[in-house]
Amino acid sequence: MKPAEAYILNQPEPYRSILLHVQAVIELTVPEIKLLYKYKIPFYYYKNKPFVYLNVSQKRQYVDVAFMKGYNLTLHQNELIGEGRTLVKSLRYKSLEEIDQAVLVELLLAQIILVKN
Repeated sequence: MKPAEAYILNQPEPYRSILLHVQAVIELTVPEIKLLYKYKIPFYYYKNKPFVYLNVSQKRQYVDVAFMKGYNLTLHQNELIGEGRTLVKSLRYKSLEEIDQAVLVELLLAQIILVKN
């Protein structure tokens, strides 16, 4: 098993279910993406460029779906969280039910355009 997959599968619930769902959405939306294990977390790369990473904060009890260059995204800024980060903005999920798949897909598609430029 690859380290990124082990990271996801070894998480306790509800984080594991959230991560698996987000992983499926990412990989269906952007089929040419690569899942790597960087900085001790699952990190997606698109055409060899950092794209999105997944991180679990058990202390704060959420899954962070972080978009590289997230500050340049124009869609759904009201749902993206920056918290003092200079490049990254993220969606945060505490439960599977909180995931708005349409928002996630729209941001992934917008992220492709940002990473290409």
